[in-house]
Amino acid sequence: MPSALSTYNLADVWEATAAHVADRTAIICGDRSVRYDELDRRANRLAHWLLAQGVRPGQHIGVYLVGGPEYFETMLAAYKVRAVPINVNYRYVADELRYLFDDADLVGVVFARQFAPRVEEIRSQLPGIGWWLAVEEDTGGAEVAEPVSVEGELTYEDALAASSPETDFGPRSNDDPYIIYTGGTTGMPKGVVWRHEDAFFACIGGGDPLRLMGPVSDPSQVTDRVIDGTFVFLPAAPLMHAAGQWVSLSYLFAGGTVVLLPGSLDPRRVWEAIQTHKVNLLTVVGDPVVRPLLDAWDEFGPFDVSSLYSIGSGGAPLSSMLKARLAELFPNVIIADGYGSSETGAQGGQRLLPGEQPTDRTRFTAYNDKTNVMDETTGAPVEPGSGQVGRIALRGHIPLAYYKDPEKTAQTFLEWGGDRWILTGDMATVNEDGSINLLGRGSVCINTGGEKVFPEEVEGVLKTHPAVYDALVVGATDDRWGERVVGVVQLVPGAAATEEDLQDHCREHVAGYKVPKQVAFVEKVQRSPAGKADYRWARSVAEEAGS
Repeated sequence: MPSALSTYNLADVWEATAAHVADRTAIICGDRSVRYDELDRRANRLAHWLLAQGVRPGQHIGVYLVGGPEYFETMLAAYKVRAVPINVNYRYVADELRYLFDDADLVGVVFARQFAPRVEEIRSQLPGIGWWLAVEEDTGGAEVAEPVSVEGELTYEDALAASSPETDFGPRSNDDPYIIYTGGTTGMPKGVVWRHEDAFFACIGGGDPLRLMGPVSDPSQVTDRVIDGTFVFLPAAPLMHAAGQWVSLSYLFAGGTVVLLPGSLDPRRVWEAIQTHKVNLLTVVGDPVVRPLLDAWDEFGPFDVSSLYSIGSGGAPLSSMLKARLAELFPNVIIADGYGSSETGAQGGQRLLPGEQPTDRTRFTAYNDKTNVMDETTGAPVEPGSGQVGRIALRGHIPLAYYKDPEKTAQTFLEWGGDRWILTGDMATVNEDGSINLLGRGSVCINTGGEKVFPEEVEGVLKTHPAVYDALVVGATDDRWGERVVGVVQLVPGAAATEEDLQDHCREHVAGYKVPKQVAFVEKVQRSPAGKADYRWARSVAEEAGS
């Protein structure tokens, strides 16, 4: 019998869970099912191979994969030897990859064979990377580029076959580093450095993925929280982003089954997978994922989704209009909307229970008493009900720093009132009941004639117009106002709306200074694979439209 769990180290938590539910299915990807004990043995083999390459505690390993079972095997193998897996955005081109690989100080990269041409393009410029391990990644039926070989490569399966499956690693620590790279919406990718213990609680559920019982108070309780019976989870978000990675790990640590659909979002495949695998929980990334899911339902449905217990959203705003549509289609399903970031983990949420109607999409309740909204000038908490705008702050389980960026770290983390806080980029007001009205990111706030406009508020209003499929709002240079509010809008196929139509619609819901002075219509609003807004692209569209 395995000994009682004594740390919140992610490898220790995984190994305790895997031993507890060894014969359960951990992952389903296409026609392949992987049991907990099989996944653990394969991760052990890779971990031993990493040790044979000289990988040492604290060193960084690139995970340049799309999202099959090997993604988790690589992460878990790194944790087992106290190394740090680094998530790589598989959409990056050569220059972006070069920057990330260099910034992250990678010593090796596990990469999908389909990305071999990019690897060959950059590997000679990255002499610090000692090895490249090629994976014939199981894409679960998703279409991928034609794979090619890399000169002198060793394949992933060869590495596993030559290595031991035994769990015979040394002791680990709550302080082992966990890093998640975030691309953000306005700057270069940056690594957020966590301790394993802090990441376990803030990012990975703390032993309570459904947030019904509260986090565990002792490591030995983790296996007591393993879900009885079958629970199937499907992340409609890439594993390279926190939205897909964190929730998947939280259910693997709770004995659930994770259904993977690697590659670009295929909405019809999502519904078919829910029907086939009797999925209980689906997670999405706001409107950018829900919109195409609903389009596929209308075109190809209905599907049997009677197994669904909840649809959860995070990482991007979910509009009230789409919440209402989800509630109409699935009246017995809980619609959960959350907010947080790579720097805070999951901070707060709202739940639409069966039979309820959505209200204010920006009103959230914090998951614990560690969240505050602070006056940026005084550092004092914003008075509930005052309407004062403050910056969301968090204490307790928070990151250590930004990797290799002391200036950004000093700007973001501060000591106040005897506690260490992280000041996020999110701005908010506080209601009298203590709930938070999330306004949006201060970094993309528009200053027009001295008035502040938060893009997400106006985006939410634009997307309630029946002709609008997607929208971003940005500030463009203006001789009179400093910045003018510009809507970058993608219309519903076959629908029609003029700039004046959308301006009139906005005037019914927001103050006049928030109404877009200009609307630029585009064929498709650009977003990251996880649905994050591409505000740099939107600004270029707005500036071009103005000129």
